[in-house]
Amino acid sequence: MRLTNYVFGCAVVATAALGFNARSAMADTLALVTINQQALFFNQINDGAKEAAKKAGVDLVIFNANNVPSAQNDAIENYITQKVDGIILVAIDVNGVKPAITAAKKAGIPVIAIDAQIPNGDNIAFVGVDNTKAGGEIGKFYSDYVKDKLSGSAKIGVVGALNSFIQNQRLDGFKAAVKAGEQKVTFLDTVDGQNVQDVALSAAENLITANPDMTTLYATGEPALLGAVAAVTSQGKTGSVKVFGWDLTKQAVEGIDQGWVTAVIQQDPAGEGKAAVEALVKVKKGEKIDPIINVPVTIVTKENVDKFRGMFK
Repeated sequence: MRLTNYVFGCAVVATAALGFNARSAMADTLALVTINQQALFFNQINDGAKEAAKKAGVDLVIFNANNVPSAQNDAIENYITQKVDGIILVAIDVNGVKPAITAAKKAGIPVIAIDAQIPNGDNIAFVGVDNTKAGGEIGKFYSDYVKDKLSGSAKIGVVGALNSFIQNQRLDGFKAAVKAGEQKVTFLDTVDGQNVQDVALSAAENLITANPDMTTLYATGEPALLGAVAAVTSQGKTGSVKVFGWDLTKQAVEGIDQGWVTAVIQQDPAGEGKAAVEALVKVKKGEKIDPIINVPVTIVTKENVDKFRGMFK
């Protein structure tokens, strides 16, 4: 076993309260393999899954990969050995994890992918959003904003996570929609926040410093948005740079109130976690589920942000 199995063991200890090592002989056990537990988004997935598992009377264990793709493969292999009843996966590397998903299928363990789609994978279903399509939705919003508020011209920098398949999809959809909008938009650098807030902050600060004429900023995920918001604030650019991105945070809401965070795609991560657990429970009962379970998104602006304030109290 590789060193990451030590990490796996630590994760099991950390989630012992969820009952994996003392699983009831009567209760099914489901495993949730996530990306990290720093981002609010992933923690909300966990919360939704926990609530649904409790309601269904099943045990749930959670593995935190700490942004290491190979750790997810090792976790799935260990869960196969433990003979869990189902696995929920928030994949980092959607192609690299495919062999582990196939191994789970061969062992008779159903896998549901959440948030990140597995191309031609052996998972039984996908729960989440169409990231390319949603990226296109905020891209169209952005293009319309440039037309109506910025006289049809803007320069934009991007804070992404280049190791994240889904965040690259969000960028691709965004760029395609902006191009279709036919405004005079210049894409500057795309910096890699690596899905880590502190890294995203440094990357965003460097992006702003290198491009003093930048007028807009797009962040493809929660750590990227947190870093972008902090960088715009620290660099004194709240009066000249408008921010667009994914996944609300308290800081983003404050920016919306102040007028320089313009629009944020908000998913329903708790709903995704809940739907994934419910789907696996149905499968265990012999019921059929849809191969794609869509969870809608909302573009949050100053006009509708009040509906989301309760998330941060």
